[in-house]
Amino acid sequence: MLELRNYIGGALRASGSGRWFDTYEPAVGRVYARTAQSDAQDVAAAVAAAQAAFSAWRDLPAAQRAAWLNRIADLIERDLEHFARAESQDTGKPLTLARTLDIPRAIANLRFFAAAATQFASEAHAMEIGAINYTLRQPHGVVAGISPWNLPLYLLTWKVAPALATGNCVIAKPSEFTPLTATLLAERCIEAGLPPGVLGILQGPGGEVGQAVVVHPQVRAISFTGGTATGRQIATAAAPQFKKLSLELGGKNPTVVFADADFDAAVEGAVRAAFTNQGEICLCGSRVLVEHAIYGRFRDAFVERVRRLRVGDPLDPQTDQGAIVSSVHLEKVLSAIARARADGGRLLCGGERARAGGERCREGWFMQPTVIDGLAPECAANQEEIFGPVATLLPFKDENDALRIANGTVYGLAASIWSCDVERCHRVAARLESGLVWVNTWMLRDLRTPMGGVKQSGLGREGGWEAMRFFTEPRNVCVKY
Repeated sequence: MLELRNYIGGALRASGSGRWFDTYEPAVGRVYARTAQSDAQDVAAAVAAAQAAFSAWRDLPAAQRAAWLNRIADLIERDLEHFARAESQDTGKPLTLARTLDIPRAIANLRFFAAAATQFASEAHAMEIGAINYTLRQPHGVVAGISPWNLPLYLLTWKVAPALATGNCVIAKPSEFTPLTATLLAERCIEAGLPPGVLGILQGPGGEVGQAVVVHPQVRAISFTGGTATGRQIATAAAPQFKKLSLELGGKNPTVVFADADFDAAVEGAVRAAFTNQGEICLCGSRVLVEHAIYGRFRDAFVERVRRLRVGDPLDPQTDQGAIVSSVHLEKVLSAIARARADGGRLLCGGERARAGGERCREGWFMQPTVIDGLAPECAANQEEIFGPVATLLPFKDENDALRIANGTVYGLAASIWSCDVERCHRVAARLESGLVWVNTWMLRDLRTPMGGVKQSGLGREGGWEAMRFFTEPRNVCVKY
């Protein structure tokens, strides 16, 4: 059985307490590894190592920090298949998805911020009285990145790369459900010769090790991606120390389909938005809003396309839908469906556990892709993040009605619009209460653009220069001449 350890001071270590916890493979429902269960003493050790490494790392020329990031990216790229299989094993997602999306985007994160490190600019302002003001952007020191289980390496590097690029030392805390790719990253950092302490990776439950990271007085900034409830706890714990926070939280994202949309493209795009990665992406469009004039036709085509999604062994290249990440999360999804039915929802397909077939996955945590209609916009299934392969269909009368329904939640992370009316697309995009809006597409990301939500979907922005600014402090210098 594998033993997955912490990465502290440039070495892999068991937790200081000697405790371990079991790590399960979702597709088979069995333990495949035991993982170090960290606590406050491990956090203290990692922070001490980071503090010891900080001044030398900060003082490296940006091009040298960039070279380290590219070196790590090279090693992940060399071992892409190994990383993809590890991510599939950890999450239950199809191997094909990990191979073509998750791991390549993790590599792209490292390379993008390596390049950004050498291009990061600041501001200067000349004064008429004969003075120059210029702004230095200095790293905070020790910062933390806390990442979720759904895109484990992709979102971990999304935080680690800009923090390292700007001269910080990083304490990374991956989800306790998906520790394997973080361990592989640590091993590649060791192989690359990354200076000890520059990056620390701490395994374990968020309630214990994550909390210890958040409250540690030497951790100056925290970037978190995960649920809104956990984000609220982090904000509460960090507030007394005035830590800098970036919180990318939950979503209940609308896909808005107008009658003049390219019908086939809209159906395919809405299915992809709702069910990619078993619906376990914060950007998934789980509420599908369809103009009344085409609602019946769209509903039937959408359901027929969802029925063709193949649930199966993540290692099978024909699999569209893999396993749910844990038995607890599977029960949560099933409970949300039961509540939707009790609220009057009509089950159009799915709604039950699925069997992947074959002996290997006989005990795995699989779920049928599920479509529900007949629910009011105010029902729980249209208000609460289910984070699974469940989509609800809702008709709307006109543009204003679509906006009322789309904006009628506490969330505002992402949305997509499907229409051939260019003026309408721009008009609706401007009125959607959402941090990210796609038009006639979904999940087309540009690393140069900011990423984050409004309302209870988050605080601050990640991506591009926004991430570089988050991990630095502006300091003004005024020179009289």
